[in-house]
Amino acid sequence: MSEVASEVIREMKREFKVVGKSVPRRDGIGHVTGKTVYVDDISFPGMLHLKMVRSPIHHGIIRNVDFSEAEKVPGFVRVLTHRDVPKNIYTILCLIGVGPDEEPVLAVDRVLYKGEPIAAIVAETEEAAMEAVSRVKLDLEELPAVFDVEEALKPDAPILKPWGTNYFIYEGHHCRRVRFGDVEKGFAQADYIIEEVYNTSPIEHAPTETTACVAKPEPDGRYTVYTNTQALFFTMDNTALILQVPFSKLHFVGGTVGGGFGGKVDVITEPIATLAAMKTGRPVKFKYTREEEMRVSSTRSAWRMYFKDGVMKDGRIIARKVISYADSGAYNRHTPYAVTKHAANIAGPYTIPNVYIDAYCVYTNRQPASAMRGFGVTPASFAVECQMDKIAETIGMDPWEIRFINAYRNGDMRPHQKVVEDATLIEVMKAAAELVGHKLPEHLLKMHSWDREKA
Repeated sequence: MSEVASEVIREMKREFKVVGKSVPRRDGIGHVTGKTVYVDDISFPGMLHLKMVRSPIHHGIIRNVDFSEAEKVPGFVRVLTHRDVPKNIYTILCLIGVGPDEEPVLAVDRVLYKGEPIAAIVAETEEAAMEAVSRVKLDLEELPAVFDVEEALKPDAPILKPWGTNYFIYEGHHCRRVRFGDVEKGFAQADYIIEEVYNTSPIEHAPTETTACVAKPEPDGRYTVYTNTQALFFTMDNTALILQVPFSKLHFVGGTVGGGFGGKVDVITEPIATLAAMKTGRPVKFKYTREEEMRVSSTRSAWRMYFKDGVMKDGRIIARKVISYADSGAYNRHTPYAVTKHAANIAGPYTIPNVYIDAYCVYTNRQPASAMRGFGVTPASFAVECQMDKIAETIGMDPWEIRFINAYRNGDMRPHQKVVEDATLIEVMKAAAELVGHKLPEHLLKMHSWDREKA
């Protein structure tokens, strides 16, 4: 490391209280000593337990649900169906202006994925609730299912959405589109055409504590909800909308998330647990088993990304076309929003004069996908950087140089019509090279992000 860089770091340590210093986590001592209180540690006298009756098939019509045997289980208290939910639709996207809302809280007449909740059983103990769930008799007519994004877009695929398509509609279009320059003209001028397809699989968040909440009626008529949600006010607002009650009637208490990474923003347990507390007048706990967490909680979306690049002999990328498919699973959750972010980032942090992007949000009969650590952007970054390495290998150029040559700089126009104002990519790459001991040639060291003409 250079003396200048070392002096900068020393100055940062003197000036800042956090940057460049080891700061103990506020909750670290509680975690390692076992004193942290998680949602599953919370209990109240007379507390009931809620478990879900879930679909055993991926796609089907609900003909009948028979609770008669479940009601005979000792400790059974009551059942909740879609008829009990005031607004039986998840509203997690309406608060950011994305619609339509299309996922029921409890299934009405059909199921779209294996594990979809059909009814909730409330009982005196967790064991009694699970036993009652096992005795519910489901009469389902199984329908053909689709599990691949491209298969779902074929004309003969089973249609999953009431609007008649297996894709989300963006302002009247079948996908989120980006058009910049003339990509076909760029391909015609290019010395190389480099194509590849990149796939990512669904990823389960696997939090330490599974998704859980406890809803407790209060003497003043309010309901206190203890939850490991990642987004406390977002969850409270959506619960109020689903239950059609004033926001002031709910008091949400967060704290230890128990691991989330994005998956605990979906507002899945809180509305139904609070409804059960309203119907019974008693505290109600609803927590996922580890199997439920793996099988029915939202995953990171699976993506399939087709790249076609036009590249010059000197390493400049002059055209990039990407067709990308996000597997939303059976419902929206946060995937339509993720696809918008994806489309804005799939060209990468590079200045390319001709760009064509079609990014699809596709519905399949898989469990719904949702937010996870830069959702939409992370798979884009993976694919882009793999493609940059492939370009470098194909034309015989150093992979560092290919990135410096194409790096965006202040004043450049991004494909989604935003002028770059705060680029530091070149500076970051130079610092990274120094940290790993990679010696860059002088002409790359002279580059910077502020003046392309003089770089």
